[in-house]
Amino acid sequence: MLLILIIIFILLVIALCYKSKRSLHMLQQNLYNENNRYIRWTIKNISNFLNIEILGMALLLICSTVFYNLENCLVPLELVILIVYIRVIRNFQNFFKNEQTKKPLVITKRVKRLIVTITILYLLPLFIIRDFNNQNLLIILFVESIMLYLNEYVVFLAKIINTPIEKGVYNHYKRMAQNKLKSMTNLKIVGITGSYGKTSSKNILRDILNVKYNAFATPRNLNTYNGLIMSVNNYMDKFTDIFIAEMGAYVKGEIKGLCDLVHPKYGILTRIGTAHLETFGSEKNIEDGKFELIESLPSDGIGVLNKDDPKQKNHKIKNKVKILWIGINEEDVDVHASNIKCTNKGEEFDVTFKGDNKKYHFETRLLGRHNVYNILSSLALGVAFGIDKEDLVRAVRGVKPIEHRLELKNMGNFFMIDDAYNSNPVGAKNAVEVLGLMDGVKVVVTPGMIELGDKEDEYNAEFGREIGQAADYVILVGEEKTKPIYNALIESGFNKDKIIVYNDVRRAYTYINELAKKNKKSIYALFENDLPDTYNEEGK
Repeated sequence: MLLILIIIFILLVIALCYKSKRSLHMLQQNLYNENNRYIRWTIKNISNFLNIEILGMALLLICSTVFYNLENCLVPLELVILIVYIRVIRNFQNFFKNEQTKKPLVITKRVKRLIVTITILYLLPLFIIRDFNNQNLLIILFVESIMLYLNEYVVFLAKIINTPIEKGVYNHYKRMAQNKLKSMTNLKIVGITGSYGKTSSKNILRDILNVKYNAFATPRNLNTYNGLIMSVNNYMDKFTDIFIAEMGAYVKGEIKGLCDLVHPKYGILTRIGTAHLETFGSEKNIEDGKFELIESLPSDGIGVLNKDDPKQKNHKIKNKVKILWIGINEEDVDVHASNIKCTNKGEEFDVTFKGDNKKYHFETRLLGRHNVYNILSSLALGVAFGIDKEDLVRAVRGVKPIEHRLELKNMGNFFMIDDAYNSNPVGAKNAVEVLGLMDGVKVVVTPGMIELGDKEDEYNAEFGREIGQAADYVILVGEEKTKPIYNALIESGFNKDKIIVYNDVRRAYTYINELAKKNKKSIYALFENDLPDTYNEEGK
């Protein structure tokens, strides 16, 4: 009997390790519960292993309270429990084997500290109950089964326990970053924010400014407090002339906090839309939140705004800072683009600068009208920083396509337009427009858009109508999340036989390759938005 209990304990430990890994991954993906993201995930997502975990927990409760002194009844029950937890482990193994991980768990120092705290929490029953007789062992197993069932909240409790430690670590590295920035007296700091296009704009600006300066941009998506601190401390060197800080936000006030951290003198506002509407609460809050960058600039600073964006054009700025306007539709601006042409090799367009009668012709490998706006913003600052316009023409030609942002890839049998990191209505519309300009069979692969609050279904339905006007085939990934897109396609008269629904994006590649074999025309497949693992429907 004791041997069976020990084996059950070992199985529970293995199951706890599996589930803790999953919970830690989700905690990290949800920014350690910033704006209650992780808690909302735990409420919305029921574990795949819920029912069998409840069965194991119930059987252990019965054993520890009813049959603990009836060995003839207890041993068969223990064997059943043993089988139950073998099955639990098999379920976890199958889950991790088939899981589509877009971004795996990163074992940072913070995660290691969480693992230590979680381990201590799991060992507490052993410390409290020191007399390991059969009944006490059953009680320990029952408590551990509860902790397995409530694992997501045990991990969250560990996060709460570690909060003072993490705050101390954060303040230490924050001071390091601020001292480093203060010591670089000639450093120009540029902040970039907006609902869409921050990362693209940041990388484009870096590539263009590098024609004359040593410009450093925050790597990847490090656009939070911790991300900016990490960028300054770990990646920026003393030879940097210009620091380009991407600034992301989920609630009003966050951009102001980021500005207080790094103190930008220059700011670019990309586009203002409805991204993260759910956490901001209203479109007005989004607008005010994004303008915190411009309104944090010093009086001798420069802000770059898009006059084609009504929210930017009509916003009443609260401080006196020089504004450079860009535009395509609006001609009364400081930097204006015209004669835009899109091909499968990129784009070309003409640019005029206020005060200069000459028209400059630009070529880029980037796709999409929004990237023209991003280039115009960079040109505005480039001129302000004293870069010759002919050098800017050369710099734009050398701008590298940004990974997963309307990135054109030759996949052998078809061309992929990889827009996997986009998840907003404006960007999605731009991507569909780019697809529509391609000469060939057009396919859209998408799981839809998320985090758009109570307008999520409305925006996805509109996305479906836009897809219906440009695509020949549509592959929807995730039956539940894509229902608004599917219904909008059907209502707009799109051929039902050309709508394919999968719960695994990998099956889309197989379908497109088969489609390519049957068509003589080139296949262009737009992969629009790649949902994080928290929204994966495979296996649910």
